[in-house]
Amino acid sequence: MPIEDEDKAIDEVVDRIADKFPGVERDKVAEAVETHRDQFDEAAVRDFVPVLVEHQVADELRTQDDE
Repeated sequence: MPIEDEDKAIDEVVDRIADKFPGVERDKVAEAVETHRDQFDEAAVRDFVPVLVEHQVADELRTQDDE
């Protein structure tokens, strides 16, 4: 996946998560997405990075909601 496509997909991830968790500031969502994305900096295959990041951030926010 070209980086431009990945960047667009990551922006869409931020939008979806912000919609799912309206009580969380969009800036915090974007920060969490970038933090999790950074974990995949060395990944050779980039196609699934946005999906993996979305799942990780959503799980993290759900866990915080449960507390």
